[in-house]
Amino acid sequence: MAAIHITDIEAAINHWRSRAPSPDGITLAPEVRALAEVYALMVYRHQDEAAEDRWPPQALAAWRAWYDSTPDTPCIAICSTSQGDDLCKGCGRTVDEVRCWPAMTPAQKRMVWRRITLEHKAWRFNRYAERVAPQASVEPVVSTPSA
Repeated sequence: MAAIHITDIEAAINHWRSRAPSPDGITLAPEVRALAEVYALMVYRHQDEAAEDRWPPQALAAWRAWYDSTPDTPCIAICSTSQGDDLCKGCGRTVDEVRCWPAMTPAQKRMVWRRITLEHKAWRFNRYAERVAPQASVEPVVSTPSA
């Protein structure tokens, strides 16, 4: 079973806090309360990850609802694994990660997302900067007030 990283729990908590803000500054939405319990235990135990199979059902349901609001795949439709690369230049996934993606659990997918985000090497993170030709500079048009 895959583990869910604490940064994903923070993102899910923030998602639910924006969807169901506290009416009085004290009361938490049920989803926030469930996720906060898992988060607090992780902080107390000095853990970065928590196995999803050990989560309370309410917390896992709240996390999955957040997950469903995120992009499913890092693919940007520029796949270099089909050209023989072991690591896709477009999304940063390995050949096996691309091939097995549909069968992965949400937690497994988030582990891949976390790795490629931390590596920050795929084209999806540099907005194709290395492929764009330099643009010719254009003089700005300045209008002068009429007298």
